[in-house]
Amino acid sequence: MNKSVKKIGFFEKYLTIWVALCIGVGIAIGYLAGGKIQILSDFEIFNVNIPVAILVWLMIYPMMLQIDFTSVKNIGKRPKGIILTVIVNWLIKPFTMAFFAWIFFSKLYSAFISPEQVGEYIAGAIILGAAPCTAMVFVWSYLTDGDPTYTLLQVSVNDLIILVAFIPIVGLLLGITDVKIPYDTLVASVVIFVVVPLLGGIITQKAIIRKKGAEWFKTEFLPKFKPVSIIALLVTLVLLFAFQGSTIIDKPLIILLVAIPLIIQTYFIFFLAWYAGRFIKLPHNICSPAAMIGSSNFFELAVAVAIALFGLQSPAAMVTVVGVLVEVPVMLSLVALANRWKY
Repeated sequence: MNKSVKKIGFFEKYLTIWVALCIGVGIAIGYLAGGKIQILSDFEIFNVNIPVAILVWLMIYPMMLQIDFTSVKNIGKRPKGIILTVIVNWLIKPFTMAFFAWIFFSKLYSAFISPEQVGEYIAGAIILGAAPCTAMVFVWSYLTDGDPTYTLLQVSVNDLIILVAFIPIVGLLLGITDVKIPYDTLVASVVIFVVVPLLGGIITQKAIIRKKGAEWFKTEFLPKFKPVSIIALLVTLVLLFAFQGSTIIDKPLIILLVAIPLIIQTYFIFFLAWYAGRFIKLPHNICSPAAMIGSSNFFELAVAVAIALFGLQSPAAMVTVVGVLVEVPVMLSLVALANRWKY
């Protein structure tokens, strides 16, 4: 009997198309609305835009529902995959992203980007690189026959590390770029977009499992939230590009320029994690998700933090949004590689 071919979900498969459509719709709204769009942009508290904050929370909360931190107690049984994930995601990836961003934005793109904006473009890339994937990696793991239990363990460990490491790493790297860091806003962003939805997800998960059982939670409750994350992401992108519309119309090549270092970073981290996993003799169903986690990003958090720190119309926010645009096609190419190199 032939093994059934695994397929990506409809929304996830065509995410790049939806993102591209949202870019077009957002730019059109921004162009037609003119200065009126600024009213929505100014609706914020403590530098956090309220409409975007609500949408980002709707993106992140459903992901946190999937996390099972009780699995963390099993780390000692097979630690090598976790160690690889932690080293790549937290000791290598943020720094290579900062390096590639510095090379491209401050050196190679000096003719296209004003010196005043260079720091913010680099900052957006740093924020993106310091947030390892927590949601789409389940899709990439599934498509490469990854061990779902171990993938959950890897993601759970990363989410715990985000709570303590994201702020120091982002602060350190932004400090190197001479970007002024509003630490109160950075801390508030992590609390709003990580801690609160994480606690909400844990409380909801425990309450429903206690009442309905784990099987009902996985097969009935969780699937209903899948479209919520995607729809919230797409509406957020419409808003972002409505605010960024004039910048893109004036400099249409900027999206391509931003995409290049992000794509290079993605492939670099994948190959690094993949061959390191082979070197330490990880089985394919653990090595593949480990490489995918490092390659992809927690772009929902990155978008939220970039907006909170630098504003909706900032180059930093633009970089994180372009990260969403390129992620799916690039990651699908890496899925194909992982399956072709299956061992």
